[in-house]
Amino acid sequence: MRSLLLLAAAAFALQACGKTDGGEQAASDAAAVVIYTGGLIYTGLEERPTAQAAAVSDGVILAVGTREMIEESAGDGARTVDLGGGFMYPGFTDAHAHLLGIGMRELTLNLEDVGSISELVSIVEANVQHAGENETVFGRGWIETGWPEGRMPTRDDLDPVSGATPVILTRADGHALVANSAALDAAGVGDETPDPDGGKIERDAAGRATGILVDNAMGLVWGLIGAPSEDEKSEAYAKASDVYSAYGWTGVHNMSVNPGDVAMMEELSAGGALGLRVYNALDPQGLDMLEKDGPRASLNGRVITRAMKLYIDGALGSRGAALIEPYADRPESTGLLLMNHDEALALFNRAVAAGVQVCTHAIGDRGNQLLLDWYEEAFAANLDAGDLRWRDEHTQILDPADIPRFAELGVIASMQPSHAIGDLYFAPDRLGSERLSGAYAWRALIDAGAIIAGGSDAPVERGDPRIEFYAAVARRGLDGTQTDDWHGEQAVTREEALKMFTLWPAYASFQEDLLGTIEPGKRADFTVFSKDIMTVPAAEILTAETVMTVVDGEIVYDGRAAD
Repeated sequence: MRSLLLLAAAAFALQACGKTDGGEQAASDAAAVVIYTGGLIYTGLEERPTAQAAAVSDGVILAVGTREMIEESAGDGARTVDLGGGFMYPGFTDAHAHLLGIGMRELTLNLEDVGSISELVSIVEANVQHAGENETVFGRGWIETGWPEGRMPTRDDLDPVSGATPVILTRADGHALVANSAALDAAGVGDETPDPDGGKIERDAAGRATGILVDNAMGLVWGLIGAPSEDEKSEAYAKASDVYSAYGWTGVHNMSVNPGDVAMMEELSAGGALGLRVYNALDPQGLDMLEKDGPRASLNGRVITRAMKLYIDGALGSRGAALIEPYADRPESTGLLLMNHDEALALFNRAVAAGVQVCTHAIGDRGNQLLLDWYEEAFAANLDAGDLRWRDEHTQILDPADIPRFAELGVIASMQPSHAIGDLYFAPDRLGSERLSGAYAWRALIDAGAIIAGGSDAPVERGDPRIEFYAAVARRGLDGTQTDDWHGEQAVTREEALKMFTLWPAYASFQEDLLGTIEPGKRADFTVFSKDIMTVPAAEILTAETVMTVVDGEIVYDGRAAD
């Protein structure tokens, strides 16, 4: 067995690193064996769900089994990493997040914990006092759900404390913002300004702009904020990687990426500042780059760019999601479409020709239905396109009749469980009870044969894998809330939830042969928590601590050292 292990180590090391300099180098690589043991290992494999130890060399898993077998096979030269009684899982991957936004949230005004309009106004007042001349106060993360005022903030709330300083505060979903009068005036937005295509300027009963700008209307004031500098972006990416590694994520599917940031991420990864494994979906302008150069991977293989991110509608909370029937709490509106049929099909056909994966944001039942229709049309026009694995990002509100279409078309549902346990506080008001039967329908989609790639949509949500896992299996608020409208029957099993954050994101990024389970031949990406999230009471999942995060056999976060 020992000789087999060493031969396997040499073979995998040569394969992973492309070394061809003979047996001496192979023997050296083969000797560098690390054994992870001292806790329970969940492999993600149905036939062998647990193990006691795993042997790794040069970032590749060599063997998995009992501690006695692995230690005997590896011999005296192996190094041991003690899990300290923790529980090791295949590396958790956030299949939908915005890495730059996560970093910027940590480096700018973070409003996610604000509990009222009154508190928001106090924060604005404090920040205006420190703002420089011609500086805009910018923050992100507020959400009015649960606020005692029961509404969104307006310019009239901000104006008394902000004066001539422009203030722009983005809602948590990223699909709406509130601007004060100074910001609206500086951007030339008035009561008579027409709504842009795919956007809405909210107005009161008298026709006066309230300061709330939805979806494409947000672009009217973006020029007041300005893009971050290259140094600021570099700092934000590195910070996001640190935060996510500490949470236990080993990888992220990075959405809506500026193509100009790809080389920066590759450099940060090569230098060790970006420890995560990153799969990029570029903004539409990135299609030109992908058509010219093709999908690309960094030299260390950790940063892959081969997808494009589009938007078909807005968000439910800001009433921008495109619905088949009007909003229950705003009967004059059915939401917004941010892309039309001809634009979509032109981009889809270009993507097929370039071998680019398409990932499209769809929230409302009309948005999802149209997306499936348009995907189906593109597939029919490109029957020889091969394995496309196109994705529906969010898949939040579905007409139940559309649920079987995901498996039938081979469309991946990319869903964020925390959206359900946040949105279901207000979704009944937006939709009424009847339409909630197709909302956040994880169980129905899986039963119909669909693959769900689980994510968080951070910085819209916190981006904590424990919250996402808990939401998927409990379908309750963090305080235990659940009503009939929450449709608890749509929760998933722990085994399914594990796949949602390991194997299925690997499949959704064409990497299931390398990632997603703990078995020989795959990359050594591991997430280690202090609690057994597969068996503890659901509420205890939220209190698990990150013991260790491992990417390519490298410990990128060590909670033992933090203690």
